[in-house]
Amino acid sequence: MTDHVLIEADGGSRGNPGPAGYGAVVKDANTGEVLAERKAYVGIATNNVAEYSGLIAGLAAAAELGASTVDVRMDSKLVVEQMSGRWKVKHPSMQPLNAEAKELAARFSRVRYEWIPRAENSHADGLANEAMDAGAAKNSEAPKTVKQDRTSPVGWTGATGTPTKLLLVRHGQTAMSVEKRYSGRGDVPLTEHGKQQAAAAAKRLGSMEGLVVDGEAAPIIASPLIRTQQTAQAIADALGGRVETHPGLIETDFGDWEGLTFKEAMDRDPEFQTAWLSDTSIAAPGGESFDGVHRRVRKARDELIAKYGGRTLVLVSHVTPIKALLRMGLDAGPSLLFRLHLDLASLSIVEFYPDGNASVRLVNDISHLS
Repeated sequence: MTDHVLIEADGGSRGNPGPAGYGAVVKDANTGEVLAERKAYVGIATNNVAEYSGLIAGLAAAAELGASTVDVRMDSKLVVEQMSGRWKVKHPSMQPLNAEAKELAARFSRVRYEWIPRAENSHADGLANEAMDAGAAKNSEAPKTVKQDRTSPVGWTGATGTPTKLLLVRHGQTAMSVEKRYSGRGDVPLTEHGKQQAAAAAKRLGSMEGLVVDGEAAPIIASPLIRTQQTAQAIADALGGRVETHPGLIETDFGDWEGLTFKEAMDRDPEFQTAWLSDTSIAAPGGESFDGVHRRVRKARDELIAKYGGRTLVLVSHVTPIKALLRMGLDAGPSLLFRLHLDLASLSIVEFYPDGNASVRLVNDISHLS
């Protein structure tokens, strides 16, 4: 573990907006040793979006390394001044990126920002250009004719770039869901009815356009638990794809309440559960807070977008992670967690644009179960 690190970050856009990418380097502040490199193509975006994306990637890498103090060096005057608090963040597309970067920065004991000339930021600049080159090469191999989505929200939201579309599927029924018990990390399989629900969801997705392109199925990413893996496998069988696993999509850890009904948990810890239901920063005894879940899921979302940006993904998960993703799409507060209902085997859809915009297209659709 390195306590003090230096982050050099950069981003670029060929067209502004245009094909964009970012690069970030994390170095040992004392020796200059390179500890981590990050780069990714972010689709069609502005220079500012790409530069913020580079900063976010660098801060996330520094956090993974266990750093406590961070020096950030960038050639973006705007990002440096906004993160230092000297300039206001006026543009709507910059505000969520600024907020995400500040939330990451809050994990460290100190973060200091410094503007440097572009010539002194060549390592990160080189990574950003490599990412843009890779994105351009990938796009040149794509079909030249693209069907226009006549229901695209771009025209009235001002969103730019190709969104990453997330099809969010909740797993099917389990014995614990039948009995309405807290079911977080408990690894329980689907019931027979749950398997039927998974098959119905799979049939629904199998009939949707854009999930199989040139014989290749959309990526299917699931929580590591059995109930989501079984549901995801049904979808993979319908699409001819394969299931990947991402630990960030796992359900909330309910700790000591795991396996209890709501009444049993209330009888056991009445004051604590009442507080838990009104404050998302409070964790269940021995478990995880909803705020913690939100941060974890946001990190998973960012990793998936960095890997599959601009594509359609099927994510098979649980109630809280799906609500977290919809909350991000709506830019809503934590009260959404308590006011939004998601049925078993339901389908929701949210799109995230490279400029920071988002669009929730569908919530809790269970028409395929009727």
